[in-house]
Amino acid sequence: MSEQRVDTDSISIRSATERDGPGILACLAAAFEEFRGRYTPGGFADTVLSPETVERRMKEMTIFVAVDGTGLVAGTIACQAAGSEGHLRGMAVLPELRGGGLAQQLLEQAERYVRQQGCTRITLDTTEPLKRAIRFYERNGFRPSGKVQDFFGMRLIEYEKAIEVAGRARADF
Repeated sequence: MSEQRVDTDSISIRSATERDGPGILACLAAAFEEFRGRYTPGGFADTVLSPETVERRMKEMTIFVAVDGTGLVAGTIACQAAGSEGHLRGMAVLPELRGGGLAQQLLEQAERYVRQQGCTRITLDTTEPLKRAIRFYERNGFRPSGKVQDFFGMRLIEYEKAIEVAGRARADF
């Protein structure tokens, strides 16, 4: 958990920089700690990342951070565009800020980004312990695609959503 008090009045969302790496790691660790016992060790490590894997993710994906006026990372999300499909990973909000709309703002920022990259479909993968996150994604139009993979001995469930462009969906599935 964060030891600093978050200045919720000054939170803004921006693209992450290398300097945000430790803050992203701290945010992921705080957000997922309560689920550690429901994850396999490998699944948990892949979810909360390490200094090396956060650096790799920053090179492979666009990461957005929600930061307060002191630079504290209060939330994060990563996204990547590949052709017509955008993919989201690593969404997290500090536990003390859940339910305040920050996750919604992060998701909207990531969707805007992949839409601007020409994507007409967006996907994300999640695990069964993250029931609150699943409800959040479903409220935002994501539906299970039917694709389930092994994730370090856990079920990884893909969710998908057609991205609205000029008032109409362009992806059919």
